[in-house]
Amino acid sequence: MTTTLNRPAAGRAAATKPKPTFRQRLNVFDMKASPYFYIAPFFILFALVGLFPLGYTFFVSLFDWHLLKGQGEFVGFQNFAEVLQDRFFWNSLFNTVSIFLISTIPQLTMATIIAAVLDQNLRAKTFWRMSILLPYVVTPVAVAMIFTNMFGEQYGLINNILASFGIDPVMWKNDTLPSHIAIATMVNWRWTGYNALILLAAMQSVPRDIYESAAIDGAGSVRRFFSITLPSIRPTMVFVIVTATIGGLQIFTEPRLFDPVAAGGTARQFQTTVLYLWEMAFQRQNFGKASTIAWLLFLIILLFGIVNWLISRRIATNGDDRGAASRRRRKRSSVAKAKAHDAGLAAQAVTAEPVTAPESTPRSGQ
Repeated sequence: MTTTLNRPAAGRAAATKPKPTFRQRLNVFDMKASPYFYIAPFFILFALVGLFPLGYTFFVSLFDWHLLKGQGEFVGFQNFAEVLQDRFFWNSLFNTVSIFLISTIPQLTMATIIAAVLDQNLRAKTFWRMSILLPYVVTPVAVAMIFTNMFGEQYGLINNILASFGIDPVMWKNDTLPSHIAIATMVNWRWTGYNALILLAAMQSVPRDIYESAAIDGAGSVRRFFSITLPSIRPTMVFVIVTATIGGLQIFTEPRLFDPVAAGGTARQFQTTVLYLWEMAFQRQNFGKASTIAWLLFLIILLFGIVNWLISRRIATNGDDRGAASRRRRKRSSVAKAKAHDAGLAAQAVTAEPVTAPESTPRSGQ
């Protein structure tokens, strides 16, 4: 005979669960909310000095706003339509992209090479690492004055050197491409060392055991650099490319000081977009169109940043895929070699198996 016992009600167990104290609830709240409180000051400051000016600039761009007279009538998107039809705006955008490409690509290439050299076992490595940062410490005004004298068309150092080789002087300020090269040289001289130090810090975080294993496997220094170093510092490379893109599209000081008399050259041959914005705001005193140019430049930088990020991410994914495929091939090759080795040992064992001696025949007489 069996007896069924009544189970205790579920609510009774819940009722017996101890209620958390105020201190326990405070600890849970502290664990969940503290990280947000720690990062909140940055976002509050960013909202004040970043988002608010951005929104206010868009508000100004919708009005006919004069520098001295202040807010005028509401014009909607008329400023955007007029700026997009302005040939000076497109000329400044061409100059900006041209200087950006001439400066950024050699700059990042040289920064990567310098970082790779400094990552080696050099003597007085601290001295060399600090030396490449010296151009970054020099003020942009001093840099512009030095390079403006060097690229002088009549008495500049560069043209004097070219003349000693029988080469005609280059119009560094009056021609478009030479002026872009001169300004890009200033930018590269100042920022190459800074980016090299960032890349060097990333290279030093790569474990040395990987290099030693690759060297034992026979990989040379070039192969180790492209197969180990570059894939390992890929996130830092993406960061450097994106920041260089943002800074390159906002270039102002170097072209402004390259020819202090004319804002961007006599024929606007090196007038960048930010320089044209400055001219629109403080020389033409049209804050409405200047705000419109600022917003268009913001959208262009955002577009370039997204394209850079997608390209860098695609390269990173392809690199991972190639690395995984290479690892799979090596694994299959090693397994095949191991099987062949085992098969060879088995064959040797069969051929080396001792032949059993025939049974001894009884001697005669036994």
